[in-house]
Amino acid sequence: MDRTQNQWAEYSELAALFFLQAMATATWLVPLSRVLDAHGVAQIRPYAFATTAVAAFISPLIFGAMADRHASPVTVLRGLAVASATGLAVVAWSLQHAWPAGLVLLLIQLYAICAAPTGSIANAIVFSRLRDSQRQFGPIRATATFGWMVGCWLISLLNADASALAAYAGAVTWLVLAAFTFLLPAVAPPPSTGRLTLRERLGWDALSLLKNHDHRVVFFTAALFSIPLAAFYPYTPPHLKQLGFERTSAWMSLGQVSEIFAMFALGTLFLRWRLKWIFGCGLGIGLLRYLFCALDSPAWLLAGVSLHGLSFTLFFITAQIYINERVDPAWRARAQALMWLMIGGVGNLVGYLGSGFWFNYCAAAPPTRWTLFWTGLALAIAAVTAYFLSAYHGWGPGRRGTQSANPVAPGATAAGSDDGPAAGRS
Repeated sequence: MDRTQNQWAEYSELAALFFLQAMATATWLVPLSRVLDAHGVAQIRPYAFATTAVAAFISPLIFGAMADRHASPVTVLRGLAVASATGLAVVAWSLQHAWPAGLVLLLIQLYAICAAPTGSIANAIVFSRLRDSQRQFGPIRATATFGWMVGCWLISLLNADASALAAYAGAVTWLVLAAFTFLLPAVAPPPSTGRLTLRERLGWDALSLLKNHDHRVVFFTAALFSIPLAAFYPYTPPHLKQLGFERTSAWMSLGQVSEIFAMFALGTLFLRWRLKWIFGCGLGIGLLRYLFCALDSPAWLLAGVSLHGLSFTLFFITAQIYINERVDPAWRARAQALMWLMIGGVGNLVGYLGSGFWFNYCAAAPPTRWTLFWTGLALAIAAVTAYFLSAYHGWGPGRRGTQSANPVAPGATAAGSDDGPAAGRS
């Protein structure tokens, strides 16, 4: 009984960590488009969203390497949460006092640099304390989805969908997260192995993971899929608004409802399906989501929003579990950070800027040609899906989901892991 109680207490800590980190992120990211519009700086919208991509090139690998080698990931997360709170509060102040658009954008960029590593470091903390990530990670990660939804609901409840109050709410949530980290046990980094090169200190040695064929396909597909996906949050709220919806942050949380169901289903899917088909299903649902949005009606747009969570979970959460299962634990934080660089850096940078140009083309002569806009993005996802299904092998001996007792080389797959379900089918 004591052991069961201890496990529940541990899971509750990890769930609360995910909840707070996701809530803090959502309170700013989801209403960002309308906040910028309301404060007269709509012209920086593509670049404001792209700040997360620029940040992903700068900070996640650096702080991931720090968490792997120099300091407890819990301590690193605490410092980043405080810095994120400070940065977001300054952004809110700048919007309220009508500072120049260029300066507002610079402040948003500084905030993004602080916030960008928090997701991958939270993942590393959670994975370090799980015994069976394939079964346990999904339900715990579902609390992050719920945190995201609560953040959306809070913004709409405060009527802050187009207000700088959204940024202040996010700053407070970051401070709550920083305080919560004092309740988490420290996760000590591995003992030092000698003097580190500059490349190792910056975390760029994680690129050696790409030497493995399937690792490379998963990382590249994540980056490519993120390009059309990047249009979802900047342009779905304006589309909802145009179709007559108010409190758009709350309506956007429909995507997280399906995400929670998918999180709890992941454990069963890992037992029954090949990884390739879980990934492929996530890509296919992402394609269907944008096709629904392209129908340009209230009901179909809400249907597309609702599918977002299924697509996100089946591809991106599966990718996070894949990394944890297939990469040496000593590389855990850097591997998760590399995934964020591919998604939030390469994918989002191209996606935010590219979708901005694409939207301007589709909206050049009012009204906005939403059907053309979403159909073009759907075709991009179709191309990514074709690439993944043709390139990913998933070959390997033995039973999937087991780790070798010996450390795994950075670019190699863990011994005894294949792409079949637990029963051994491939």
